[in-house]
Amino acid sequence: MADIECSLHALCVYPVKSCAGTELQRSVLHDTGLALDRAWMLVDERGEFVTQRELPRLALIRPSLRGGQLRLHAAGRPALSLPAPEPADALRVPVRVWHDTVSAWDMGAQAAMWCSEFIGRPLRLVRFDDTQRRVCDRRWTGAATAHAAFADAFSLLVSSTASLAELNRRLLAQGEAAVAMRRFRPNLVLDGIDAHDEDHIGLLEIDTPQGTVRIQLVKPCVRCSIPGVDPDSGEQGYAVTDTLASYRADARMDGAVTFGMNAIVLDGVGCELAAGQRCRAHYAF
Repeated sequence: MADIECSLHALCVYPVKSCAGTELQRSVLHDTGLALDRAWMLVDERGEFVTQRELPRLALIRPSLRGGQLRLHAAGRPALSLPAPEPADALRVPVRVWHDTVSAWDMGAQAAMWCSEFIGRPLRLVRFDDTQRRVCDRRWTGAATAHAAFADAFSLLVSSTASLAELNRRLLAQGEAAVAMRRFRPNLVLDGIDAHDEDHIGLLEIDTPQGTVRIQLVKPCVRCSIPGVDPDSGEQGYAVTDTLASYRADARMDGAVTFGMNAIVLDGVGCELAAGQRCRAHYAF
């Protein structure tokens, strides 16, 4: 029996790591998370990943997906369409995400020029090589073996509507503007639980027509400067991060500020998740 029932309020994917996201009504679950989430990534001349931490203008690149094809949009530039899964003459290149070095497909000179000119520094766009198995941090996954594509470390990120509402209550009380969930870049947004109750959930179960999905919440998501980036202007602000720091210091992470929970897929690869599905949540304590 579940400790609490809730619903899947929203599904979100971020096809290009650290660029804008897309809210979906449905998405197929892979062992690396939602289909095509963080499947592409921008790297510098050394093959090191780049993010909004150092390049907040990445927030202004808006990827879209159609039939697995990636299309990039940005103000003042023609849209760029890229083949799926990669150009026929694509080169496999080594790239680095945090402490992991994996192979990826270079998406070619046209994509590199489009991204470099918009951001203002040399960049290349790469796609994750699906033959690679990038293993999630075993210190947090325990006996389970889980995988990620170009996400920071885990397959999924889970948050809740109530957690965002609590942050916005505090922002408005300080005379600051409310913010949208897209600043926090979750994949699964839960509705029907209390603010930050996701901190205490160990297991989510979701029944789908294809079978039961089981998702394990494994690690609090430590927050950097990215939630402070305005996704409409690409400018760095501090109201969000300063407000979070006033009440979200997490003893589990040695006092670091957290919002949301990293998660992995235990069962249900190939199942289709959909907004509005009911979830059974089991507390970890």
